[in-house]
Amino acid sequence: MSHKRFFLLFVSLSVLVLSGCWSKKELTELALVSAIGIDKNEDGKYVGTLQVINPGNVAGVGQGGGAAPPISVYTATGENIVDVSRNASTKVSRRMYYAHTNLVVVSDELAEEEGIQPILDAIERDPNFRTTATVVIAKDVKAGDIVRTLTPIDKISANKIIKTLEYTEKVHGYQIKVTMQELIRSLVTPGREPMLTGVIFGGDPQKSGKMENLQETEPLATLELNGLAMFKNGKLVDWLQEDKARGAIWIRDKIKSTDIDVDWEEKKEVISFEVSRQKTDVSVQMKDRMPKINISTEVEGDIGEARVPLDLTKGKTMKKIEKKIEKEIKTQLEATVEQAQENKTDILGFGEAVHRSKPKDWKRLQSNWSDVYFPELEVSVEVNAFVRRTGIRNNSYLSNLEE
Repeated sequence: MSHKRFFLLFVSLSVLVLSGCWSKKELTELALVSAIGIDKNEDGKYVGTLQVINPGNVAGVGQGGGAAPPISVYTATGENIVDVSRNASTKVSRRMYYAHTNLVVVSDELAEEEGIQPILDAIERDPNFRTTATVVIAKDVKAGDIVRTLTPIDKISANKIIKTLEYTEKVHGYQIKVTMQELIRSLVTPGREPMLTGVIFGGDPQKSGKMENLQETEPLATLELNGLAMFKNGKLVDWLQEDKARGAIWIRDKIKSTDIDVDWEEKKEVISFEVSRQKTDVSVQMKDRMPKINISTEVEGDIGEARVPLDLTKGKTMKKIEKKIEKEIKTQLEATVEQAQENKTDILGFGEAVHRSKPKDWKRLQSNWSDVYFPELEVSVEVNAFVRRTGIRNNSYLSNLEE
């Protein structure tokens, strides 16, 4: 009997120290912010555009003429990012909740003039904000215009941008997904500058925030990924486009899959090589107290298309194709290195490689790395390409047509 009384007494006392749901947050009391766009106005104040999810409208949007949009957009200005958030809260009947914010859009004008460093502290410091949020640059357009765009298929445009970015990074290799955490790490890592993907408008920007943009078979306004922004000391200095953008990702050993088009005889880009695997290493040698960078990449893949008559059963033909692929990749990587050196920004991480392998030499080079040593680096590129498969057939039917 005494054991039962002791147990009841223990349970009763335990109830007194239970905290309960003291920090509960009801969904009906929260405004879920899915994306933030950051610009600056003519007065030098920050302009924040907050994309807030309308939960009841996400699933049903577009099913009828009177359907409401899946997002609402609120704009506020302030002297700093915290001030922007505070001022935005006066326009919403619910508490602004940033735990679901997965996209931060920064205008290229702000990134170029002021840099991205000043705006990151407030976002990273907020315990409700996830540092896994993706960061992109609004190219030739206001960040707020990107955030307020309505998109089909993915009803929340923040999700649309992120999914597109993940897919193109995996398949094409022209863009790279960078989180807030990775961006800050690049800013503070010696010998490596950050790169961010650009987002542009396609179509009519005036229609981007209207419901009719969702009701057309071909959207009147679309969001597209375009180029990689190059940064130096936190400021945007230039853009890498297409092959050069892919070259930067390639040197950083981030390519998962892509296509390389090569010429054959007098015809341009008629053979497509689908990269299925690649491994790139960056090594450092010291020569006369100066580092020399060696880039070595090994590539494997398949023939995806051949728009010329070819006998792919011949080893000589395959070897010739591999040499052309090697030459094309080498040319692209060298062009990327050249543009980075012209802008004196080490987005390729060469300084990080020197720091890692030659720490004593790095101490001597670090202070003048970007402006003095990096632009004058000797860089060699070696590419080894291997065609593993030719698809479900060897010779194209074009060979029979020619005969």
